[in-house]
Amino acid sequence: MITIVSGLPRSGTSLMMQMLAAGGMSLLADDARPPDDHNPRGYFEDRRVMSLERDASWLAAAEGRAVKVVSLLLYNLPTDLQFRVVLMHRDLDEVLRSQECMLTGEADVVPSTAMRDHFQRHLAALNDWLPQQPHIHLMNVEHRDVIAAPHDAAIAVAEFVGHELDVVKMAAVVDPTLYRQRTSATRPARK
Repeated sequence: MITIVSGLPRSGTSLMMQMLAAGGMSLLADDARPPDDHNPRGYFEDRRVMSLERDASWLAAAEGRAVKVVSLLLYNLPTDLQFRVVLMHRDLDEVLRSQECMLTGEADVVPSTAMRDHFQRHLAALNDWLPQQPHIHLMNVEHRDVIAAPHDAAIAVAEFVGHELDVVKMAAVVDPTLYRQRTSATRPARK
């Protein structure tokens, strides 16, 4: 079984990869994309993912490991392999603001309505498609739940991926100060 960590860009996929690595799971990542201000602990990506549609033969080497695959590319997972997909979900406005911040360097950007609509359509289609795939076992994870209750999230994810993982170490990598671009619904209450 191959573990896939997926979601929209900026949905918490790098955080989940950090958690799995901290828990003791081996990752398939080439680290070609170095850490930066937006992901100071790294991206945990493998550049071969971008060519999944043309060549997925390398994925067989990921058995027992975790690899990050952006949600738009899940359709290209080969049907002759078995996958556990941890699908990260995050408020779309937060995702869009985080992406805009990465692109422009400005923190208070109004998200694009057209891009929001595109992502909504993509996620709706993906949510219809995923349960119909016999080679994919799915776990949906809310980014805000990981931040709010990292230990509970670590236990659930460790159970789902079927590995003996150190859930205390998994939970310890969650740093709420790295949760930026919050919407008013996810901002902590002021005291």
